[in-house]
This record gives sequence, structure tokens and C-alpha cells, in this order.
Amino acid sequence: MNGIDPWGFATDRPDTADRPDTATDDRSHAPGPTVEPGYAPHTTAASHSARPCSGTARELQRTARAALTRILEPGDETAGRWVREMGPVALWRALSDEDATPPPGASPAKTEGLRLRAVRARPAADLAAVTALGGRFICPGDDEWPGQLDDLGDARPLGLWVRGTANLRLWALRSVAVVGARACTDYGAHLATTLSAGLADRGWTVVSGAAYGVDGAAHRGALAADGATIAVMASGVDYAYPRGHTELLGRIAEQGLVVAELPPGDHPTRSRFIQRNRVIAALTRGTVVVEAELRSGSLVTARRARSLGRFTMGLPGPVTSSLSAGVHQLLRDEATVVTDADEVIELVGSIGDLAPGRRGPTLTRDLLDPIATRVLEALPAQGGTDIGRLAEEAGTPREVTQGKLFELLSLGFVQRCGGHWELARRAEAADGSRRGGA
Repeated sequence: MNGIDPWGFATDRPDTADRPDTATDDRSHAPGPTVEPGYAPHTTAASHSARPCSGTARELQRTARAALTRILEPGDETAGRWVREMGPVALWRALSDEDATPPPGASPAKTEGLRLRAVRARPAADLAAVTALGGRFICPGDDEWPGQLDDLGDARPLGLWVRGTANLRLWALRSVAVVGARACTDYGAHLATTLSAGLADRGWTVVSGAAYGVDGAAHRGALAADGATIAVMASGVDYAYPRGHTELLGRIAEQGLVVAELPPGDHPTRSRFIQRNRVIAALTRGTVVVEAELRSGSLVTARRARSLGRFTMGLPGPVTSSLSAGVHQLLRDEATVVTDADEVIELVGSIGDLAPGRRGPTLTRDLLDPIATRVLEALPAQGGTDIGRLAEEAGTPREVTQGKLFELLSLGFVQRCGGHWELARRAEAADGSRRGGA
């Protein structure tokens, strides 16, 4: 029985192309090539245009998803449900053809608005533009697709536009997000730089949003350590925002990766920054907030990371700084305190990635046995005393006291003046003692 292909043309295949129950998901485990709901395989070459066209199954999927990134807003869960239920090709057809049936549940106003956007969709031009940049467009189901993004459910990106030669999936396996205030302090910039350099030195990828302040410092720290860094943009990968980071983004594209949901040339908006943060949160093993006010996009990223089961961390700052108030609130509620790269890796890394022990310097006095310490502490801060009084003060027998005094003498803690014992002035100066061991 002849069927109808996604664009309404007769075929010699059974009519299964537009029936979601006969097709598989992007990441189907069924044998054979991956086929998405809403299209059937073709054997003719793809002819990309503003409207759907014939081509192989994978080419159609990629073209449709590229077109939808021009039509749909990032993070639109309703649209994500349409993609899941209909498949990207069928959805593209429904939005680009005025005579097609609208997506299920779509209001007339939303359908009209999306169809106006569909008129300007030129996926072939967008795919050519990213190729000219040395980049590519990756889709769910591709070998390079980071599977952790699937945790976003219907808010999962339609695809990702990528500049840079590294493999995004492999780099994201060991990645940490470092985010914070745009108008950060010198303290925040220093922490972000040193933290990111330390992570890069340990082979971890630093992910951030390429904004001014903490984001830029994080990228620069990783680049300075010749490490890996990923910039997740709220615009197209060829649209440098902020403009002042044009050179930085060029360096990241050469040494790391620049990633975006939006097609080439598209611009950022306030809502796109917020939606960009969900990608940063989902892509990485954990998020570190360096500086943030009580109302901050960085806190949105951290809380989204926690809701996705990722680690949430914060670097504390001065309690008098409003730029640390958000971090401190995060630490009170749900995050873990970290102070350097070793502590971050101990939390997000594998078993055995332990931070070194933390303790102050070891002084010679720390090595004394308890009785010798008691005798030393019994000596007066000024002047001397005889063995009898010292034994009473220390609560030790006379002969034991005398033995410990000679041990302390050999170590340079005390000195003998006739029948009296007193603190050695050299030891007092060296250890800053006012009274033995105090």
C-alpha cells in the first residue's frame, strides 16, 4: 500500500511517516538506523530551503532541528513536547505550511507567531554559516551529543551550534561550571582565575557564559593554564556578546569550544540568558558560584544544577560585601563550601580525588610529650622558679620534673640560672610565647 511522505507526496512505502507510534525516539535502542517520529527515510539528496524537503532520515532530522532553532525559543517545554511527540520534521512542516494542522494544543496566536518566524528560517544558510566558521550543528542522537542534557526533559536543546575542534561530549564528561557576578570585585576575579587555572591543571574543563566579570575571569584562567574551556552563549556562536569579549571568544574558539542553542547571527535577550543557564547547569558535573548578589542569574544556574542532581558549590567572601550575600545565602540553604580547585574536584571527581589535608605549620612544641608540655607551661612568663615550686605548679613528681627540664633545655626551650629555671629568651622570641606553650 502506498503511503504519503511528510510533505504530502505519494511514496511506495507504507503510510507510517507521520504516525509517532510507529517510529522511534532520537536515541532508540532498536536495531538499525535511528529514525525520529514525523519522517520516513528518503534516498534522494537533501535540498535545504526555507520549507521542508526530501533527503536522508538523518539529514532531514538535522535540517529540521536547525530550522526549529530559528523558530522556537530555547527552553520552551511546550515546543519540546511537540518535538518529542511529533518529531522535528513533522513539527517543522506544521509550522512552515499554513495549510498543515497546527501542533496539538497550540493556540491560534502562538501558531501564527511561530509561522511568522518559520518564514525566515533558512537552515541551509545557517548550516553553511557554521561550517564556514569551522563549526558544526550537533543533534540528540549524534555521537558528540552530551547525554546529560537529556536530563532537561522537554526543555532539552533542539540541538547545539558549536565552534571549535574538540569533542563536546568528551570534554563535558569532566567539566565544572564557574559562574558569578558580572560586576565582580578584584577578589572575585582573582578567585575565579585561580580556581579555573587549578581545575584546568588537573584536567577539568571549565564551563562558563563568557560574560564580563567572573565568567571572563574563569575562561581566562583556564586559557592561561593551557586548559580546556567551553563558553555557552545566549546568542549565535558568531555573535560576540559582550562586544568587549570578541577577542576572548576568538581565543576560546581556537583553544576550546563556543556553544549556543541559537543559530548563527541570532542575538541575546534577557530570557535567553536565563535559558542559557540551564544548559550550563545540565552540561557539567557541578556549579561553583564565586560572587553573586541575592538576586543573580548565577544563583539560578546553581539551583538548576541542584535540581538536576548536580553538585552546587560556593566560594565564601567578605560578609560585608553585597556581592557575596547571594553566595552565603546559597551556602546556608543548599551548597557546599569550597576554597580551591582541589576541594571542588574532591566533590565532583572520582573516588580517590581527595583534597590534601589542611592544617597550620607544625612547631617544635607540637612534638613534645604531654608531661614535658605541662612542665613548660608551668614556667612563669617572667623570671625563674626552682624545681620544687615548678613540680607543684605542673603537678608532676620532682624527679620527673627535673628530667623533663633537661629535655627542654636540650631542645632550647628553657635555660638554667643557678638553682632556678626560666624560659629561654631565644625560644620565646622564636615561638612568640609569653608563657611556656601559651
